[in-house]
Amino acid sequence: MKTLWKGAISFGLVNIPVNMYVATENKDIRFNYLHKECLSPIRYQKYCPHCDKEIDGSDIVRGYEYQKGSYVVIDEEDLESIPQENTKTIDILDFVTLSQVDPVFFDKSYYLEPSPGGEKAYALIIEAMKKTDKIAIARVIIRSRQSLAALRTKEEILIMETIFYPDEIRSSELLNHGLNPSKLHEKEIKMAINLIENLSVDFDPAKYEDEYRKALGEMIAAKVAGEEVVTSQQPPEARGNVVDLMEALQASVKLAEEQRKEKRPAPSSKRKSKTGS
Repeated sequence: MKTLWKGAISFGLVNIPVNMYVATENKDIRFNYLHKECLSPIRYQKYCPHCDKEIDGSDIVRGYEYQKGSYVVIDEEDLESIPQENTKTIDILDFVTLSQVDPVFFDKSYYLEPSPGGEKAYALIIEAMKKTDKIAIARVIIRSRQSLAALRTKEEILIMETIFYPDEIRSSELLNHGLNPSKLHEKEIKMAINLIENLSVDFDPAKYEDEYRKALGEMIAAKVAGEEVVTSQQPPEARGNVVDLMEALQASVKLAEEQRKEKRPAPSSKRKSKTGS
């Protein structure tokens, strides 16, 4: 993995030197846009409609539209004039319980590994966080952008998650919140709980696969090899038009129970021999 950032975790009076790596990667299959007639890649030009000409990167500046059609220009000197305390430190601000942080706040994940000389302090903070069952809330600057972050432990490694600031989370107040829970029937609640319990398993990320990306990759490989691409014409499994909520829950519970039974390992056919036989 390519090192994204080198710095230190500031933990009270302790500094823990670390290297940062991006923890995730997007594996979406991407396409280029081509000219239909000759299959040449399309080139996107930087064009100024006012001057009616193509321009290069040196003629482009940043502009903030403060009202429709009106811009203020922000250059590098303006950005550099903004005071920033330290660009190479992950400053721990507080320690909190992970369950208190709604997942909507999480953005991107990064691995932090100890730099030479920082192994003991690195292991110490991990052990302390595990013993107290806490995560750290910190402030960090990555590529000139200040972010709020959460530091947590995973398999003896520190993971840093950049998190959104509260004003970046959209309010859900204007959304339809559904029926008032007091109007739900007790039997429906019990049936829904039964369904959840039947579908509950230990989380195993290896069992989930991007089926669309897999099928798309196979189709592309077939086209590259010059093979005919055959698509499945199998109709989707027919389902009854269940409109009653209770009927739908009962049918779902029954289906979940049947699937759970199918997944259970078959009992061993070997029987224990009786003593003296």
